[in-house]
Amino acid sequence: MPIPPLRRHPVQRRSAERLGRILDACAELLDEISYEELSTRAVAERANVPIGSVYRFFSNKRAMAEALAHRNLDEYAARITRRLAASDAAADSGPDGGGGWREAMDVVVDEYLAMKRGAPGFALIEFGHPVPATAPPEQPNHLVADRLRTLLADRLGTGGDEATEERLRVAFLLAVEAADALLRLAFRVDPEGDPAIVAETKELLRAYLARVLD
Repeated sequence: MPIPPLRRHPVQRRSAERLGRILDACAELLDEISYEELSTRAVAERANVPIGSVYRFFSNKRAMAEALAHRNLDEYAARITRRLAASDAAADSGPDGGGGWREAMDVVVDEYLAMKRGAPGFALIEFGHPVPATAPPEQPNHLVADRLRTLLADRLGTGGDEATEERLRVAFLLAVEAADALLRLAFRVDPEGDPAIVAETKELLRAYLARVLD
């Protein structure tokens, strides 16, 4: 997924590396200060780049935060892909693909928890919250649901007519919305994510998605 909305897309490697440093600096600062306190100047100073370099890519800090959210989604998808590939290799390509869709949904939750606990800036920005810049407020979970459905297509074992695909789209959106609300509760109860709520969230996802995927 490309990172929007950039004023200018990097062409050379040096420019891409500079964009990465800017987003890294933004993420680090969001672990230290509030979004309201964040400024493009502070990001430039942390990234050790001229302020003009920040404005070359972003019109304001809102656009920068949204780009960080999209980068988070890319990293989330990459982490899930790596985990499932490792599981498949360990299972020696067994008949259930290393655990099927149930294992995949556990990985989806576990990698979210790992990013929530350790990825710079993720606790505040995640995949679009709390400051979606150009998208409607509900858009981030739509993006996550569509990305996961595409990413896990081979494991879902579904496909075919348009009605089936639409039912799967709605099911994934509802699953993401439910997991989002429950995992936010888990982190309100315990800064590391309450284990009991996390376990029940996984059970809820399995039970709900089984109606569509089994």
